[in-house]
Amino acid sequence: MKHVAIAILNWNGIRFLKEFLPGVVAHSIEDADIYVIDNASSDESIAFIQTEFPEVKIIQLDKNYGFAGGYNHGLRAIPNEWVVLLNSDVEVTPNWIKPVMEYLASEPLMVACQPKILDYHRRDYFEYAGAAGGFIDKDGFAFCAGRIFYEFDKNDNEQFFENEEVFWASGAAMFIKRSAYFEVDGLDEDFFAHMEEIDLCWRLKNRGYKVGACRKSEVYHYGGGTLDRMNPYKTFLNFRNNLYLILKNYRNGNTGIKLFRRMLLDGVAGVRFLTEGNFSYFIAVIKAHFSFYGSFFKMLSKRKKEKSCDRNVNLSGMYNESIIKAFFLHKKHFYRQLNRSSFVK
Repeated sequence: MKHVAIAILNWNGIRFLKEFLPGVVAHSIEDADIYVIDNASSDESIAFIQTEFPEVKIIQLDKNYGFAGGYNHGLRAIPNEWVVLLNSDVEVTPNWIKPVMEYLASEPLMVACQPKILDYHRRDYFEYAGAAGGFIDKDGFAFCAGRIFYEFDKNDNEQFFENEEVFWASGAAMFIKRSAYFEVDGLDEDFFAHMEEIDLCWRLKNRGYKVGACRKSEVYHYGGGTLDRMNPYKTFLNFRNNLYLILKNYRNGNTGIKLFRRMLLDGVAGVRFLTEGNFSYFIAVIKAHFSFYGSFFKMLSKRKKEKSCDRNVNLSGMYNESIIKAFFLHKKHFYRQLNRSSFVK
């Protein structure tokens, strides 16, 4: 058994397995065991893996548990100390594992890390899901080094070469210590999809752990394999899950005031959707809030449980300003333009 295992979650994804699994095997098999966790696919995924890549281990689940549930169930059957949650639509590169593991070994409290995630289609640009490492602003809005909202930066080695502690690592290619993953009860299945990795990282940081971005390793993400970057359902998940994030994990202030402020900002976003003629997105924001109200006491209970586990809360990577104000009012569209002193160290 190797020190590291790669866990690829699959559901009827034979198209991506055919395109990307050969590269994963070629560039990873010396350093990691490779698993495919299958969410009860009905296509030919299993037969393809068994025929073409017998060295890949298959964990067959009895039904489709979604992203969070699939990993929670699948990782129980993977014994390796470190696990890489790797999307099936990610193209890895030669020697992509060793730099990350070396960085993790140099930081004893670091239990999660991502490589640089570049765009498969525009290969000199960063991709939406993680880019060069994730951050969060004072209102709970997530953004990345290399991507703020829908403005994407180029992969500039001068700007994005040094490894850095961040607030969250992308679930598209996340290295995580298995024991830490289960210490915080894994991914929250109530999120269903989108932002569940931010929630996971925030819970880790509330226990004093560190999360990193290893910029000496690169992968390419195809993107949109499960949900398009923008559609009404993704908008619903985005707004609802952001409220979940704040209620469950926010510690440095009055959570009620923070939620109220965030709801006002969501209202502004909803009105903007309406004035732009995006009625389905406006409805998605309303549905997100009602879904949050319906789950409020469940999330409050999770908050209380999480708070009982807090220790040495680590806020490194939190941006103590409004990324909305910086982006839309001050026209700071790129990570390099942000005031570095505004980030918690």
